[in-house]
Amino acid sequence: MDLILEQLPQQLVNGITIGGVYALIALGYTMVYGILFMLNFAHGEVYMIGGFTGWWVLHLLTTSHGPVVNGFVVIVLMILVAMALTGCLGMAIERLAYRPLRKAPRMNLLLSALGVSIVLQNLVLRFQGAEVRFFKTSALIPDWLRIFEVGGAVISFMRLLVILVSLALMGALTWFVKSTKMGKAMRATAQDTEAATFMGINTNRIILLTFLIGSALGGAAGTLVGLLFTQVDYYVGYAAGLKGFTAAVLGGIGNIPGAMLGGFILGIVESLGTTLISSTYKDIIAFIVLILVLIIRPWGIMGEREPEKV
Repeated sequence: MDLILEQLPQQLVNGITIGGVYALIALGYTMVYGILFMLNFAHGEVYMIGGFTGWWVLHLLTTSHGPVVNGFVVIVLMILVAMALTGCLGMAIERLAYRPLRKAPRMNLLLSALGVSIVLQNLVLRFQGAEVRFFKTSALIPDWLRIFEVGGAVISFMRLLVILVSLALMGALTWFVKSTKMGKAMRATAQDTEAATFMGINTNRIILLTFLIGSALGGAAGTLVGLLFTQVDYYVGYAAGLKGFTAAVLGGIGNIPGAMLGGFILGIVESLGTTLISSTYKDIIAFIVLILVLIIRPWGIMGEREPEKV
């Protein structure tokens, strides 16, 4: 018991770190579902491509002697380029694979999403290969900044970076949705697409913007995980997408604050499960929590219960 209490601060830090990543991925799922009521199962592959984009930026800006520019600039460029590329990829997916099927049965959209996921995964496999790509991050951070110790928990710079960037992106999204004209248009489109169209809102543009933002957040998450765990491969999108979807459902699919909360809860539960039981069963513990929440509150922690049809 004493050992568990001793490890608790460290596991909480670990849980908050990975929970921030899950929250970013979950936001992509929940934003698309909130407007189109469809599950973008290609989102995990967008996350994976974000990780590879970050790796390529790091690879191009690093020599055997270290980064060609300041390490912090390299990290910022990795995140921004990954967000830009995956944001454009998200818009292309919506325009080419989803918009033509918008009036088709929902099963068609689901199959299209699965098809896009398989295509993206195999394209990356074709051009990147199956081998793991490693992030050479040791030269980016000065020695004196690499590790902190706070309250019995050891916090590496990369963990702190993941937490701060995740919170910053979630804060920026919350402000955008609540305080800007485009954010209000997104909320109106999510509430009633047809009514929003009658009110003069270009719903096609809003849906495209939703894919742009959600995919960019997924790309940022992919780069952050690459920096944290120093590796990426073509198959990481499957597990990450599954965890992000779980976090979105846990918090309440379609609810932005719920996706954030669900991500952090999932990350902390996984981390505590590693301490209390075993790292082998952390995924099982997370899904057991999801099942219990859905049994007790099927619409999620922060989701709204839909009125029963008469």
